[in-house]
Amino acid sequence: MAMTAFIVEMNCPGVEIVTRCHFMGLRALYNGVLRFTNVQVPVEDVVHEVGKGLKVALSTLNTGRLTLPAACAGMMQRCLEISLRWCREREQWGKPIGQHAAIATKLAELAADAFATEAMVRYTSSLVDADKNSDIRLEAAMAKLWGTEAAWRGVDETLQTKGGRGYETASSLKHRGQTPDPIERMMRDCRINLIFEGSSEIMHLFIAREMLDPHLRAAGAVLDSRKPIKERFVAAMKAGVYYSKWYSRRCWPGLATVPDQFDPKLRRRMRRIGALSQKLSRSLFQNMARHGPKLEREQLLLARLVDIGTELFAMSTACARTQWLLENASPKVSQQALQTTEYICLRGERRIAQYFRDLHTPTDDKGYKLARDLLTQED
Repeated sequence: MAMTAFIVEMNCPGVEIVTRCHFMGLRALYNGVLRFTNVQVPVEDVVHEVGKGLKVALSTLNTGRLTLPAACAGMMQRCLEISLRWCREREQWGKPIGQHAAIATKLAELAADAFATEAMVRYTSSLVDADKNSDIRLEAAMAKLWGTEAAWRGVDETLQTKGGRGYETASSLKHRGQTPDPIERMMRDCRINLIFEGSSEIMHLFIAREMLDPHLRAAGAVLDSRKPIKERFVAAMKAGVYYSKWYSRRCWPGLATVPDQFDPKLRRRMRRIGALSQKLSRSLFQNMARHGPKLEREQLLLARLVDIGTELFAMSTACARTQWLLENASPKVSQQALQTTEYICLRGERRIAQYFRDLHTPTDDKGYKLARDLLTQED
């Protein structure tokens, strides 16, 4: 059944606002429960064309998914400004709290996340600038997943850094002569970003499906038990020839090439990113061979593979952004970007190593069994 997108004016006969919804944050958001009774929509209020509503919805989805990490990058930069000012002013044990390692690490994490999120957004936006018909589904989804989760960590750590004053509202701070940093409001407003335009759980599944899609096209017929044995055998022979070349290439060191004009430090990082990308490709194939069609049910395993991919995306776009700054920005800005990117890549490699170690952790099955037992219990 074809879907059509259209605009309904609130003063149309038959439109009733049953109740308005109220939320934890985004207090200006005007959502509600509506009731329509024999509402007539004039043809001029149709968006695009009759029967093309799904196309309208899907075409705006990528834009929505990209605006969220863009907003998160700005919010993290604001959090960094607040945190830096506070860490210079506030003293404990004879020195500013920013000089204590426990707090300094929070500043480094916040700066790295803000820079990486902006780099992902800028790169994905540049694809659309170059070609408005670019397919940015995967890039937008990764930027949304990584950036919104980084922003939630960032605002949480900003509140932790400011302590009790972070938990206090801006108006309360202002009334007693303190800097009215709106961290309390930022935290309430930020939380929805992990849900809007596809929750983090949905983003993991969506990106996993995109990762698996080329393999399903190449070897899907082999795994389809509904097909005749002869057809599956022929498909297996073709897949075997294809993957013998595909897999060997991803075992070959130095497959990824980096432009010569890249800074030597960035070139080393990019080569390492290339090697880890090859390892991710091999791991995805190995798990397909291990689980077969049941791989799609291994949601935690797929989520970790997706997290590796998004971490590599953050690292690579940060490198590209820094290279641009080295060529176009002042020495102070470019050198700080280089230092930040070094941290992003080192941190990313550590996270990726942990994801690989946890691919088949036995706690997954134990946790799933515990949840099932809890669900079967009566209240």
